[in-house]
Amino acid sequence: MNKVITILFFCLFAETGFSQNANPYSNTDKGQVYILWGWNRAYYTKSNISFKGDDYNFELAKVKAHDRPTAFSYHNYLKIDRITIPQTNFRMGYFIKKDLALTLGFDHMKYVMDQDQTVKMTGNIDRNGSYKGSYNGDKVLTEDFLTFEHTDGLNYINVEVEKYMKIYQSENNKFIVLGLAGGGIGFMMPRTDAKLLDYERNDEFHVAGFGVNSKIGLQLTFFKHLVIKFENKYGYINMPDINLHKKGINGTAKQAFFFTALDGMIGGTFSLNGKKKEIKSK
Repeated sequence: MNKVITILFFCLFAETGFSQNANPYSNTDKGQVYILWGWNRAYYTKSNISFKGDDYNFELAKVKAHDRPTAFSYHNYLKIDRITIPQTNFRMGYFIKKDLALTLGFDHMKYVMDQDQTVKMTGNIDRNGSYKGSYNGDKVLTEDFLTFEHTDGLNYINVEVEKYMKIYQSENNKFIVLGLAGGGIGFMMPRTDAKLLDYERNDEFHVAGFGVNSKIGLQLTFFKHLVIKFENKYGYINMPDINLHKKGINGTAKQAFFFTALDGMIGGTFSLNGKKKEIKSK
């Protein structure tokens, strides 16, 4: 379904073209600024996860994982002291030229390894206990062996470039529809909640790797300043330095995977160039 939507979207871009000039109130002129806040759903490919410490060195193959959306309620989503609890997005952008914006964003996704799945495990564990030994075969990921989550969260701090084009603009400029495409790069700063064997669980923020992404989207502007934006983001995450234990205990993991995220955001837009002269759309 995502591939179909992408093909249709770019067919629309080909039909209307990026070359159309935006109306002065299309909110895509040089000097325009926007600030947005919203929420996301994320989906991940399977990944190989390697674990290495003083008394273990093994790899789990094709591990499945899912996101963890928070149940919707006023308490969870709108209370000021809890708005960062769900899977959230923050983005601010500045138009460096007409229809081209440079943005800074924070994508707070959540990654949870599927518990009790069966994967192939290779390597060894030298720590005393029931899991000591060498492995080369199927392994059930029970809670007493491993829990592995980036739930506070899978934090992707990034810069992006966005290219806009006008799809529709009402005659009185009170409703504008824009399409966009873009891409970005950034670093991963997860707060990994992992418990391996009988080690104490870890949940500390740590710069673990990097991410790259592309995206397409649709922006609705109401009354020239209220913005609602929807994005479909595709990306690659590589984290070669994931903390597993508390400080002072040697132990890291590494993994890489692809993701897709559906983002919905709301916010405002304004110009740093002062009041513009309105021109009716033709």
